[in-house]
Parts: sequence; C-alpha cells; structure tokens
Amino acid sequence: MADGWNVTMTSASRAGFPPRSARPRRRWGEPWLAAVAGAFTLAQLVLVRSDLGLGWDETVYVSQVSGHVPAAFFSAPRARGISLLVAPIASWSDSTALLRVYLAVLSGLALYFTLRVWGAHVMPRVLALAGALFASLWVTVFYGPQAMPNYWVAVGALACVGCFVRVRANAGDRAAWWGVLAGAALMAWMRPMDAVYVVLPLLVLALRRPRLLAVLVAGLLAGAGEWVIEAYMSYGGLAQRLSDASRIQRGLGWHLAVVDQLRSLGGHTLCRPCTGSVSNPLVTLWWFALPVLAALGAVAAVRARRAQSVLLPLACAVTAAVPYLFLIGYAAPRFLLPAYALLALPVAHGLAHLVSAPARGTGRTLAVSLMAAGLACHLALQYVVLERTVHSSAANRDDWSRTASALHLLGVRPPCLLSGYEAVPIAFYTGCGSAQSEGHDTSTTAAALTRAAHRAPVAVLALPGDRPPAYARTWPVERAGVLHTYIAPFAQQGR
Repeated sequence: MADGWNVTMTSASRAGFPPRSARPRRRWGEPWLAAVAGAFTLAQLVLVRSDLGLGWDETVYVSQVSGHVPAAFFSAPRARGISLLVAPIASWSDSTALLRVYLAVLSGLALYFTLRVWGAHVMPRVLALAGALFASLWVTVFYGPQAMPNYWVAVGALACVGCFVRVRANAGDRAAWWGVLAGAALMAWMRPMDAVYVVLPLLVLALRRPRLLAVLVAGLLAGAGEWVIEAYMSYGGLAQRLSDASRIQRGLGWHLAVVDQLRSLGGHTLCRPCTGSVSNPLVTLWWFALPVLAALGAVAAVRARRAQSVLLPLACAVTAAVPYLFLIGYAAPRFLLPAYALLALPVAHGLAHLVSAPARGTGRTLAVSLMAAGLACHLALQYVVLERTVHSSAANRDDWSRTASALHLLGVRPPCLLSGYEAVPIAFYTGCGSAQSEGHDTSTTAAALTRAAHRAPVAVLALPGDRPPAYARTWPVERAGVLHTYIAPFAQQGR
C-alpha cells in the first residue's frame, strides 16, 4: 500500500504537480517566480523603448485621464479600466518614459503575484517555466508596458482561474475567494466581453456551488458595472452599446480568423484588413506546438489525478480564444494574450512530462538538452520579431510627432481641433482635441465642425489625392509631413 502511494507521489511530482499532502507554501519570496517576473520587467525596459510614443489606442485611453490633452472619442467597445490604471501617472505627467516604466514594473509585479496563486497546485519550477513561456512571447513583452488592456485581462484570467481551483480544493481558503472576485473584476474592468468568454467554464462548474457562482458573478458585475452604467448614460442602452460594438468590429459572427492570426504573428500589431502572406514557418512553429504540448500536459495531469489544475485553465483558454479565432473578421496578436497566459500552465506540464518520461541517465540528459535548445531557438525568434515590431511602431509614432510639429508651425496649436485621416493620434501629439463627422468614431457633425472653426484653430487631415469633406474644400491647404492639411482661416490668423 505504501509502495503504491509512493509511486503515485513520484509520478505526480515528475509531471509537475506537488504531492497531494503538500501544504500551500506561505513564503512570498519564491526565487524562481521572482526571477521570472524580474526578467520580464527588465526585458520590457531594455527591449521596448521607454520613449516609444503612444499608439493610436493608447492615445484614446490615456487622453481620458490626461491633464494635458482633451479626451478623445470613446467608442462603444472600449472600457475605462486601463485609463484608470494609468491615471496615477497620466493625470499629472505627460512623460511617456515615466508611464512606460510604471507599467513595466506594475506588469512584472502582477505576473509574480498571479503565479503565486498557483503555488499550492503546481511545483515551483514548473510554475516558473509556465511564467517564462508566457512572459517571453514577443507580444507579452511588447504590450506589458503599454496602456492597453489585453495583458491585464490575461493576468486577471490566470489569477481568477487559479483562485477558483483553490476554492474548489479548499472552501476554507478565504484569500482564494477574494481572488476569484478580484480576478473576475479585473478582467471585466478592462474588457467586459473578454471576461465573459474566459469564465464560461467556471460558470458551468460553479452551477452546483451557489456561493462560488455568486462570487464569480459579483466580480464580473463589479468590474463591468461602470461600462453598463455608461451604456445607458451615453450609448442609448446596453443593447445599443453591444450592437455598436459589434458593428465597429465589423459584426460578430462566423469569421475564420485563424489564418489572420498567423499573419499577425510576424509583428503586425493590427491586421485589418489582413491580406499579407503568412509569416515564416519558423516564426509560427510555436503556435502549432501549443495545442500539442497542452494536450500532452492534460494527459499527464489526468494520469497524476490532478486534472483540475490543468484542464480548467485549458478549457478557459479555449473559450477565451474562440471569439478571436472564429467570430471577428480581423486579427491582432494581443487579442490572444489571455489564452496564451492560461495555456502556459498545461504547456509547461507537457514539457515537464517530456523531460521526466525517460529513465534517469542518457535519455533524461538528451531530453533536457533538446528542450533547452528548442526553448533557446524559440526565445531568439521571439525577440527578432519583437525588435522588428518595436522598430516599425516607433517609425509610425515618430511620423505622428513630426506631423504635430508641422501643424504647430502652421498655427494649429492648443486649444485646437483636428478631424480626418489619423486625427485621433495626431491630435494627441499636437495637444488638440479630435472629432469625426463620419466613420466608427463619429462624434460630431459637419455643421458643428464648421461652427468650431470660428472659435478655435480647426484642421482637416487628408492623404495626398483624397478629397476633403465639403465644408473644408475652400480652406487653405498646406503640407504637414506627408499629409495635406486643410486649415480653417481662424488658424491662419495665428501664424
């Protein structure tokens, strides 16, 4: 009897699971996890330029709380969680570098404490491997220090699912109950619809445990409450806001976006429309390895009789990925960050099983060597893509900055208003407000823009060869960078 128990203990440990009798670790200084989180923070600070200008979506989120620029139009799909997260810096400072450092440090701390949640169910080295797999993806490093919500949905998902597992294993774990609530709230605070997709498997399992179901739903409502209230105050109701959000995303329905996601893996931050060629097979190989290794980890978990701590994050990863693989007609690699975070656990278990399967000796050494070599190649490829992405992103944002400088020389200075091509980010860099009379970001009318031109500098941006809107066709046209700028006569008086 004792021999059989020892065999089970050994096989479970080899698969990456702590013994069933092991008590949760109470130490907060797990060196493996701290090393992963520290390396992740350092990678962000070194490899993603701290002076990298804000991207289009970032300018929308940051402008909501900035004391230096007017708030940009806030479209229906967006939630204000990330705006509130950056408010401690953005509300008083316009330093992009300071904001990047703040977010890099915060994202590293979030990763550390999120991994800690799983410490009672996963061995530290396997847990650290899972954290390293997620944190080493170029998309994770790139978006960690950015004012974007997807990374925070990912850590919220990992924390919520981990605490859910702990509650099911030990209903007396009070910290885990609060973790379920906080994790669900964080996800919904950042992206309400993503939160719903992530927790679908949890909601099904919680049906037989009303208290757990109530805590999970309370977390979702706490996070999404502001979004729902705002829907009735500014968007014509919840149904209308959901409809508008679907329209902006080109309608939610059957769209096979798997190939689009593959195209985006080469460093495209947004693939819309997604018409280029699929990235180099070496760059996308890890993407095809994920389901294989995750399935292997699930099999190892079932054999070790610790299926819940692997199958549950695997199920939540699947539901988190479904809308972005099959329900929208474009792609961005950041959309799948929650799925990658959750998949990291079963993948790490799968790798641990591959290494532990051979008997000790030459076979084990060979397995470890092959895995180390494979991970090293994977890491090198990730950072090649990261460097390319940072370079192209910096070039775009430098263009916006140069256009803003040109507009200042043309007399378009705060308080001012921009409309037309890429008006949202260029307005942020110029210190202006932005407004559109057509398109997804429609927030005003042509008549209102014409009236505004009598009170403040107003300019309409257009690509060479594009016709400006009717109300601006008689305005003087100037060059601002590569753009044609139609400037209302009011602005010309200030030159």
